[in-house]
Amino acid sequence: MAAELIPTQIFILILVVIFVVLIIVVVSQWKKVSQSNNTLKLMEKEIELKKIAMVEKDLENKRLMENPIKLPADQQEHLTQIRDSTSEVRNNVGYLHSEINERLARLEAQTELKKLEKMLKEIEEKEKKLNKK
Repeated sequence: MAAELIPTQIFILILVVIFVVLIIVVVSQWKKVSQSNNTLKLMEKEIELKKIAMVEKDLENKRLMENPIKLPADQQEHLTQIRDSTSEVRNNVGYLHSEINERLARLEAQTELKKLEKMLKEIEEKEKKLNKK
């Protein structure tokens, strides 16, 4: 009877150990999922706050555009000069960007031409060697 009791107790002990390990795994996974959900909710709230801030800023900008501030003539003239110089700088940037692209394209074409000329010379030299044989 005692011999039958010991294997039964060992079996029950093994089942208890497996059950405890299973509970630990489940609890740890549940904790990870909970933390992930909290992080996700926090990110969603941050995104929502950023959207609200953007909308508020946009509304403020529209309000400022609709209600122009009356400035003295010298300040108006100064703003006009700034806008004109900004426009001029943008035009120069566009021109320089175009010029750089054109020069780059020309440089690439010249490089390709030199490579092809070199290959042509090599081919002609190989043809001469083959013709001599």
